[in-house]
Amino acid sequence: MKRQVSLDEISDGRLYDRHDMVRIGCGGCRGCSDCCHGMGKSAILDPMDVYRLGQGTGLSMDALLADKLELNVVDGIILPNLAMNRENDACGFLNEEGRCSVHPFRPGVCRLFPLGRYYTAESFRYFVQSGECSAPNKTKVRIERWLDQPELVRYEQYIVKWHGLLERAETFVAGEAGEDEIKNLNLFLLRLFFMKPYDLTQDFYEQFEERLELAKTLFQ
Repeated sequence: MKRQVSLDEISDGRLYDRHDMVRIGCGGCRGCSDCCHGMGKSAILDPMDVYRLGQGTGLSMDALLADKLELNVVDGIILPNLAMNRENDACGFLNEEGRCSVHPFRPGVCRLFPLGRYYTAESFRYFVQSGECSAPNKTKVRIERWLDQPELVRYEQYIVKWHGLLERAETFVAGEAGEDEIKNLNLFLLRLFFMKPYDLTQDFYEQFEERLELAKTLFQ
């Protein structure tokens, strides 16, 4: 989800790389789950999130959409996001103790918080979102450690490619495409990257690359 604001409005104005130290450490949250409440539709997932949730929960995308995830339009493209419970406006994966029940395989947006990504043409850098985390007395943490993302370099390369595809799709939707063309594009991308099951015993990135090449044919 794009935010039409300047970095100075939402951060300290600085950009960081994976090896940098930033003051975001919160001591394991210490029981706080503020960031898991009231997210609305903002916790948007990417294909790897669905792959890892499938590995961790054993649930298919259809099963996850039953009560844990939902689909919404983001910048003209249909994407899944974490669903909030109607009773307490909390993430559906939050347990009774206020802890994340999928923490080892939590989505990338959760690993990133309270960091954000600032994209350039073929890469991105990180920034700290000011005021997003309510924890006091934060400590410095190296970004790569905070993200706790296996094969981080490979993951970052994947994120750039996924973001690039979304950019192309959003440009198509915002252009002169007709209503039927936009609908067909959305259905194709949704089925290809989210609804079509991944082989959970095989490498995700290789499967993503195959699907990405197929998706690129839409814009040729």
